[in-house]
Amino acid sequence: MIPEQTRERIAVERLKQWSEFQAVMAASTVAKTPHFVLHEWRHADKASAGPGFEKTPALFAEGILMLGAVTPKRWAKHAVTRNLIKRQIHHVCTSLKGRLKPTAYVVRLKTGFDRKQFVSASSLALKQAVRAELTQLFEKIAVT
Repeated sequence: MIPEQTRERIAVERLKQWSEFQAVMAASTVAKTPHFVLHEWRHADKASAGPGFEKTPALFAEGILMLGAVTPKRWAKHAVTRNLIKRQIHHVCTSLKGRLKPTAYVVRLKTGFDRKQFVSASSLALKQAVRAELTQLFEKIAVT
């Protein structure tokens, strides 16, 4: 469990380098919903092999919550829709940051939302559906 004082100080940093995204997505999948997959970075300590052997430096700083969002054009054709989804990902993560383990996460859109049901690329209905599903996704890994 994360102490209350530490929860307040946790900031949500954004992943910026493609290599960071790749490292997190290669690490492990921790939760899935019909439209999203959540990947979590898990630090693997390597034991030293003898004198003079140096440990590999950590890719991500410990104690910092980092988040990346991947929304491929394949699943969200309009830039407006991709931006809406990314904003919702960051909003939901920020609202739950005190309940998440401080590590690196990547949320990936794995299927598109039905364009017949959500006619507008940035409708209120789409925003609410995305937010509800993302909340469900993050609740699966949230620490109580």
